[in-house]
Amino acid sequence: MRVLVTGGAGYIGSISVERLLEAGHEVVVLDSLVTGHRESVPAGAELVVGSVGDHQAVGRLLRDHGIEAVLHCAARSLVGQSLAEPGLYYQENVVGGVALLNTMRDVGVSRIVFSSTAAVYGVPTSTPIGEDAVTRPINPYGATKLAFEEALRWYGVACGMRAVSLRYFNVAGASPTLGERHDPETHLIPNMLKACLDGPPLTVFGADYPTHDGTAIRDYIHVLDLADAHLAALELTASHPPGLEICNLGSGSGFSVLEVLAAAESVVGRPVPRVIGERRSGDPPVLVASNQRAAERLGWSPVRGTLNEMIGSAWERLRPPV
Repeated sequence: MRVLVTGGAGYIGSISVERLLEAGHEVVVLDSLVTGHRESVPAGAELVVGSVGDHQAVGRLLRDHGIEAVLHCAARSLVGQSLAEPGLYYQENVVGGVALLNTMRDVGVSRIVFSSTAAVYGVPTSTPIGEDAVTRPINPYGATKLAFEEALRWYGVACGMRAVSLRYFNVAGASPTLGERHDPETHLIPNMLKACLDGPPLTVFGADYPTHDGTAIRDYIHVLDLADAHLAALELTASHPPGLEICNLGSGSGFSVLEVLAAAESVVGRPVPRVIGERRSGDPPVLVASNQRAAERLGWSPVRGTLNEMIGSAWERLRPPV
């Protein structure tokens, strides 16, 4: 299979490229390098620097490389930034995404997997969250991801697009060669590990939630498990009828912030410096995704589901040499 991976120089995209190459597929990466890193593109994949919204350049890329399917990971993904700059998020996540679909339609590429987010659900009324839960995002990031999913649905009706959208919460861990390189870093696990490396103390946002230890419970999946899901979804598009298939990816149970802290301390062998802060507005006590449909449709379930595996792989990439 010849695959175009948009955003393939980023954290999730680059590790998904690694997985595709390991499975014997040909991969071309399209990345603007605004947030991605040239050196993160694995050897064996060709990097094309550019925007998904460039109709002529993307069309030429799809034709010249005989692309059969697209893994769309390119997106703006910071919740705080989306609240401050909603126009940027609608422009890049929605307008740019629709431009990509138009180019695919014009060239005749009908298979796409969308790396989406469980932020489309907003504050759910029950957990674990199934794909039939009401979607009511509470920030432009989630809203733009949902808007693009709706575009995928209608492109399936109008021009036979065969799409799979994968919704997930928190991705963690690293491959042996690639890990997280965000600036700013907003994710819990890398910030915990940085706090252990003389970084600023970790702020725990709220310790008075109605959970077993007072801290919020969140879903985590290993980035290598996510890469496996991307591969399975791409393979599904070969036989999937026109339209959109949505699958949540999750652990089905989740972990509290204090549980993640305890696991990090076990891996690192020292306390994680921390301070307790106030709850953040809009943060629900529990966010956990069901993975039942992913198991049924993709044959996927997390195989690296322990915190020690996720944190340990990330620590291997960050810790100073002995």
